[in-house]
Amino acid sequence: MEAIEELAVQPCTSSLYLRPFRLSYRQNGTKKFWDFMRTHDSVSILIFNTSRQCFVVVKQFRPAVYMCEIERHQPQVFENQDKESFLCLENPLPAVVGVTYELCAGIVDKPGLSLEEIACEEVLEECGYRVSIADLRRITSYRSGVGVTGSRQTLFYAEVNDQMRTSGGGGQPEEGELIEVVEIPLGESMKFAYDETFPKTMGVIFSFMWFHNNIAPKLAKK
Repeated sequence: MEAIEELAVQPCTSSLYLRPFRLSYRQNGTKKFWDFMRTHDSVSILIFNTSRQCFVVVKQFRPAVYMCEIERHQPQVFENQDKESFLCLENPLPAVVGVTYELCAGIVDKPGLSLEEIACEEVLEECGYRVSIADLRRITSYRSGVGVTGSRQTLFYAEVNDQMRTSGGGGQPEEGELIEVVEIPLGESMKFAYDETFPKTMGVIFSFMWFHNNIAPKLAKK
């Protein structure tokens, strides 16, 4: 996962996933404009393994996170952004600075499938557990990246056990995915959520808090 090499940054003139726009408008009599990106909505799944009392999350290299760290240390990389090509990164940071812990998730890009069906596919592909729609509980949906994308993410909860695991997960290599499945013990989950040495998404923190407020009390009574 961390064998990153031959890095080069260049302008993105077209993309399958991002479309840049500029909105001009008048608000309370003042003329304004705002640059934004259109992208896919997504689903995410909080997975709890009841056999071992742990959360199942994923760990992967995120180029955007990595480049934020690059910019902090090498701001000159983005200084020539109007040119046709950027600098090659001859002395890159270690790839670990771009690795994050996240919920199992995926974009909504299959018109024929419901959000629940997409969530089930992601759980199987990324984490190796076969779940059905009946195994899912919808927690809520929310907007992410409201200043840039405004896309909607829908969060589900699924309980699994060891018997439901059919593979090691890891994503789809043919699509370039390289995902590590990580288990977070229930008793250590809130410490993990607030430990800044483990870079993570807000979805991890929020969903762990939701679990402790809504599911953990019922576990304690059993």
